[in-house]
Amino acid sequence: MNRILYFIPLMPDIIASDSSESSPLLVVGSVAFDNVITPQAEQERILGGAASYCSFAASYYTQVRMVGVVGNDFGESDLDRLRARGIDLEGVQKDDSGPTFFWKGKYHENFNRRDTLDIRLNVFEKFRPDLPESYKDSSFVLLGNIHPALQMHVLDQLAGNSFVLADTIDLWIETERESLLSLIKKVSLFVINDSEAEELTGESNVILAGEKLRQMGPESVIIKKGEHGAILFHEEGMFALPAYPVTQLHDPTGAGDSFAGALIGRLSSRNRSDFSAIKEAMLYATCTASLTVEAFGCDRLESAGKSEIEERVASLNQLISVT
Repeated sequence: MNRILYFIPLMPDIIASDSSESSPLLVVGSVAFDNVITPQAEQERILGGAASYCSFAASYYTQVRMVGVVGNDFGESDLDRLRARGIDLEGVQKDDSGPTFFWKGKYHENFNRRDTLDIRLNVFEKFRPDLPESYKDSSFVLLGNIHPALQMHVLDQLAGNSFVLADTIDLWIETERESLLSLIKKVSLFVINDSEAEELTGESNVILAGEKLRQMGPESVIIKKGEHGAILFHEEGMFALPAYPVTQLHDPTGAGDSFAGALIGRLSSRNRSDFSAIKEAMLYATCTASLTVEAFGCDRLESAGKSEIEERVASLNQLISVT
């Protein structure tokens, strides 16, 4: 298994922050090819996976160090899409023993439910996220929704006290609950959707679920509620933010990953992780994620540009303002 040879171009289309102390962001997760069926259309061989969406979203804010694995069907043109966003690919492993992780899903009429029609782990089944030496000093880390043991393996390699955002999925709640609970105790910010929060805590009330999740160990918790926004639970209080009002919904795949990537990317760009900074980052994350659903895969997220995000941030800020 080899590392990807890479180059880093001049950083493209970066949204300026109020800090000159920007820190690189380490993103660890899956890279995949997806086939997606929606009520309106169907598309095949879409670049997907948590690491892809997170990295594209975060690249608007800071330098991204990406860790994942791709197979023998992952070509230079696929890598060039990531390089074009200035993403550091030293941590991406190339495994020629088989194809890249594959997922096929079908969305129902209202997009709120989807069925997995096919899933093949392929080279991802043997993936072990061993960090390049140059990545181990990362001050901000995003652990995509991979197996909790692999997430813990990443934490064990880090030097220093990193701000760590961790995501998960219902599969790990159902099959690796104890490992997941051990991981949650070690992360700074735990991000989860409302149905997963209920499954993990047994609480159908999202407020009670958020409070119970904080009692499990993380400094902060964000519960995502899809088109109804997200809620932050922090020792200094709660913060609720509506979703950006999207009118062109084409493919919701990866929206949650884009939210997480943009969120910690914004925090990394400011080198801050306090209550105020997380609230501000949620605003940018919500608007960045809104781009994802407007096209299949990473296409809209990849090409929109910082001006589109800034316009949406201004619009959402005005929408929630009471003055």
